[in-house]
Amino acid sequence: MMTTIANIFAYDFLTNAFVACLLSGITCGVVGSYIVARRMVFLSSGITHASFGGLGIALYLGINPLVGALSFAALSSIGIEFTSRRGGIREDSAIGIIWSVGMALGALFLSLRPGYATDLTSYLFGNILLVDSGDITWFAILTVFVVVGAIVGLRKLMYITFDEEFARSQGISVSLVAYTMSVVIALTIVMSIKVMGIILLLSLITIPVVVANTLTRDYRLIAILSSVVAVVGNILGFLLSYEFDLPTGSCIIFILVLLLVVVKLYRAFSVRIFRL
Repeated sequence: MMTTIANIFAYDFLTNAFVACLLSGITCGVVGSYIVARRMVFLSSGITHASFGGLGIALYLGINPLVGALSFAALSSIGIEFTSRRGGIREDSAIGIIWSVGMALGALFLSLRPGYATDLTSYLFGNILLVDSGDITWFAILTVFVVVGAIVGLRKLMYITFDEEFARSQGISVSLVAYTMSVVIALTIVMSIKVMGIILLLSLITIPVVVANTLTRDYRLIAILSSVVAVVGNILGFLLSYEFDLPTGSCIIFILVLLLVVVKLYRAFSVRIFRL
């Protein structure tokens, strides 16, 4: 194990991948806590898949695919929030529409692109080795913003998460926070695409929160534990994929599911012992 870690830090691209595991784990843990608490998992899935439209357009135009994915994800998240609040369309319906439109646009522009999109798989299923120093810089900025924002605005987020009407009575701009968090979710999703890919990313947002929620009902502890679980899952999955030459995203999911099973068994065993 020590030899493996030493080998990782001997190369810049592996070091970038390792740092990406840390940053994505922290960010997805904090943001995922908000998503799961507000029952917005379907929204996150819709934004994730809608970003495929921006990805396809960017590849067709020959620009940075993540720029296209980010633009489309941000616009999609704001569009879903707006239509569900003021457009007279139910949120799940708005998500379904934007999800399908994004996927259709992505498929359309990829079909118009000359040749075969061999690099598409890395965005669909992730390729953490493609993370470069620029990605790390932007991811670090996002992580700092998310952590500081969560600490400073914790009370407001808790009010809005569990009781919007009470939040309004306290003078909190619920709509502003909702739009802001939609954009933050979009940023987190796009920045984590290289780690997990569009198809597998939702697991990194939800499974650590489920693990943490099994152990505690305190929102603050859930956010902290979710980040810890996500970071542990990312790093162990990355090391496993490096050691046995396996897909990183798949290894991360297997580790996270294993952690969930262990925690569930621990809770069940503890409750049974307590009853005895």
